[in-house]
Amino acid sequence: MDYDFSFFLFLATLITGVTWGSYLLILKSRGEVFDENNEPILVEYARSFFPVVLIVLLLRSFLAEPFRIPSGSMMPTLLVGDFLLVNKFTYGIRLPVINKKIIEINEPQHGDIVVFRFPKDPTVDYIKRVIGLPGDKVSYHNKQLAINGVPAAQVSLGSYQGVGQGDDMTGAEHLTENLVGVEHSILIRQDAISAEGDYIVPPGSYFVMGDNRDNSNDGRYWGMVPEANLVGKAFFIWMNWDWEHKGIDFDRIGTVLK
Repeated sequence: MDYDFSFFLFLATLITGVTWGSYLLILKSRGEVFDENNEPILVEYARSFFPVVLIVLLLRSFLAEPFRIPSGSMMPTLLVGDFLLVNKFTYGIRLPVINKKIIEINEPQHGDIVVFRFPKDPTVDYIKRVIGLPGDKVSYHNKQLAINGVPAAQVSLGSYQGVGQGDDMTGAEHLTENLVGVEHSILIRQDAISAEGDYIVPPGSYFVMGDNRDNSNDGRYWGMVPEANLVGKAFFIWMNWDWEHKGIDFDRIGTVLK
């Protein structure tokens, strides 16, 4: 069990709910009527906070969870300072804290932007793009991606102009890539050395990469993402705040991710 924010939300819900419920049962056993003017202060706090933390727990566990982009590994699609909403039910309904899937819905597809618990440290959330599905053979050589022997078509858009904390990527080549019918932007540096290889995706796992191909700690370095580690699919930028440089970028607010 990972003691993350979901665990503490669940714990807070349990404590406040039990405290309030126990007090009501004691009153009932005594034949007394609830009077908020006479309730102990601890019970008052429990009664006030229980519905709030319960609603937050349910929304965060089953509908959508906020996520902040801390690095430039998904540039130019996602920038440092982007705040995202992650759809928690796209890939199935999971119980909070224990992360056990109880309802199957959809499975990740090529090109999905997914948040997952990092296989090397499940307490840390990562965000990358799904490149390989179970059974796929993924190849990456000389900056060229291929899926099952079919190269992903690339079209150069010229030199990239970085902004904010991503300014160091100015001069990288900006391209669009067609990943099995899903077009998205990537950045590469022709003079940079990054991991290459051929990867077979085993059953129940996914191969992921960052769009910033030469500046991404992804599946090329540490392997596959087990299906059980998936958190959800990123779908919406609700805020961008680059606190070290330009502040709030209102143009990015409301961007729908594809």
